[in-house]
Amino acid sequence: MSSVTKRITKIKQPRGGFIKPSDFEIIDMNDGEVLNEEENIHGSLVGLAVDYLTRYNMGTKITDAFKIPLKGAERAELMGKSDFVKTAKRLIKKIKGIDDVSIVNACKLVTFDAWFRNPFGAAVAKSYDEIEPDKATIQNIHTLVKRSMTFFEKYGPITYDGFTFEPPNSDSSVIEQWIKNREGTYGGYTLAVDSGDGDFLTKDTLWDFKVSKSKPTSKNTLQILMYWIMGQHSGQDKYKEITKIGIFNPRLNLVYLLDIAKIPESVIKAVEKDVICYD
Repeated sequence: MSSVTKRITKIKQPRGGFIKPSDFEIIDMNDGEVLNEEENIHGSLVGLAVDYLTRYNMGTKITDAFKIPLKGAERAELMGKSDFVKTAKRLIKKIKGIDDVSIVNACKLVTFDAWFRNPFGAAVAKSYDEIEPDKATIQNIHTLVKRSMTFFEKYGPITYDGFTFEPPNSDSSVIEQWIKNREGTYGGYTLAVDSGDGDFLTKDTLWDFKVSKSKPTSKNTLQILMYWIMGQHSGQDKYKEITKIGIFNPRLNLVYLLDIAKIPESVIKAVEKDVICYD
């Protein structure tokens, strides 16, 4: 059982990667703003806060924008953590926009994300009550969310966020039965890659957000190619018009964009067979 990101760590890619980062067109969104060099919370929490705050401020219902940490709080309680759901609900009520109070509470709330994705890692990570972003970190998150919103003004609108790859019209009982039986495929998921969710879809592009200080790697480009392939195998209509894959990094304020038509069919087939493992 592996998520998309976990599966990638097990794969030895061809030299340069299945898709080289240099194959992507790079668009500079330079806004003249300079970020503070130091932040006092982990970069992964900053990235999640920026992602979910962007979704919320672009019009997604707040409980949908922060659905993963809310699910994480529920799972944490099942694992013996008391009052996590109550705490998550208290934190989310204080998120109203991208003011300082909203940003602080978003940073605390996203600590519950790991309880859904990696509960054993979450058990040894910093708890929500240990997270107190300082002024420099808050300023950076504010700038990163504004850059993300500016990005979508140019490349949007968002058609879907937090997309997944189950078959059309599936429900939780069917998902649970497939996981239990562990046979064949389930939409875009396989026995090798049985979980994973992406960031954003626009009319013709599948987008992944990265808030790293580094440029995209071959692992990042494989991730979004896998998302596109899994979308095609899912049978969901929303993937039929997707002809491009892209990465946006608001920290670098750079867009990386690639037409699917420029990816050799042999590469797509190799990822289908050897990475995602479709029959």
